[in-house]
Order: sequence, then C-alpha cells, then structure tokens
Amino acid sequence: MIAGRLPLAGLFCCITLLTACGSAKYEWSEAVTLNTIAAYQTFLSKYPNDAHAAEAKSHIAQLRDDQTWSTAQADSSVEGYQKYLAAEPNGAHAQAARDEIASRERTAAWQRAQANETPASLQAFLQQYPTGLEADRARDQLKTIAGYQAELGSSHNQQAADRERDALAKRLGNSFPQGLLLEPDTSHRDYRITSAPMSEAAATAACASVKQTGRACKVVPTST
Repeated sequence: MIAGRLPLAGLFCCITLLTACGSAKYEWSEAVTLNTIAAYQTFLSKYPNDAHAAEAKSHIAQLRDDQTWSTAQADSSVEGYQKYLAAEPNGAHAQAARDEIASRERTAAWQRAQANETPASLQAFLQQYPTGLEADRARDQLKTIAGYQAELGSSHNQQAADRERDALAKRLGNSFPQGLLLEPDTSHRDYRITSAPMSEAAATAACASVKQTGRACKVVPTST
C-alpha cells in the first residue's frame, strides 16, 4: 500500500512543479506585455529566483531611468537635468542631460553678455565660449563698441611716455573720461599713448577734440 503511494506522491510533485513553471511563464509574459515597474516588481516578489529575474530588474532600471528623463525634459531647465544626473549618473540619457545643461548655461551666459553689452562682459563670454555663432557675434559687437582707440603719441622710453601720458590726461581728461593707456607696440616696441578701447565714432570724435588743441591724434584699431 505504501509502495503504491510513492508514485502518486512523485506525480503530485511533478504536477506542482509544472504548474509553478507554467504560472511563472504566464506571469512573465503578462509583465512583459504590461511593461511597467509595478508589473516587474510583482513578478520578482513571486519569483525572485526565476530565470527572468535579472531581466526583470534590468527592465525596472530602464523604466525608472526613462521616467526620470521624461520628468527632466518636461521641466526643461538646468536644475531639472541636474536632478536627472543626480538620480541617474550613469543613465542612458546622462550625456544628453549634460549636453542640455551646457546648452542652457551657454544661452544664459550669452543673454547676460548681451544685456550688459560692455567690452568686459563680451570678453568674459569669449573667454568661456571662444567658438560658435554667439562667439562670432560677440567679436562683432566687441569690434563695434570697442574696436578702436585714439592714439596720441609714442615713445621708446617708458618713463618719458609715462610723463607725457599723465600730462595729457590732465589736459584732455574731458575727451577721455576712461583715461589714457600706455601700451607697448609689438611691431615697433614703442610705448603708445592711447585711449581706452571705444567705438570708431567715439575715437574719431575724441581725436577731433584733441586736434583742436593742436595735438596730433589718429584713430587706430584696438590691439589684440
């Protein structure tokens, strides 16, 4: 009688195993069809050691990454993309997030430079972003507002040039409110007495004012 029961017990175990395998296969198919984090988590909670467990975890990680990326795109800001990188530093969209951040920071820097539109702000932008469309526009604007200087003289001797510059600054201060500079001439190694960089129109007007005093003056391109 006992011997007769053993095959039945073995058969019951086989049926149980087959049923479990069939159930896992079915639920995995359902999870894949739904393709949601919750579906894969439910599958893992029931079958943590199933052959598809690693794949389920991979799908969960990918879906979380995509959700976080969608949130960053919807926010569409530097802060939003930074949050994505904080959550998914090695995510599938990490490089795209860094590119978006760089693009927005560059745009913001250009807007600040345009809002100020001073030689200092444009030069600061060019130091940070020396190439690209905005850089070309910055150089054009810089040339327009500070591409010229009024040159009042030069000397081989720096001390003599210093004295001449100081004397001219006192006498012509109204024509050069930003002061006079002393710059070596890289071509002739002279010390040139010039105005601060300004527009061509401003340099021309300053030179006209200087010439009325009998002093020589010429408009020259700003040294680069």
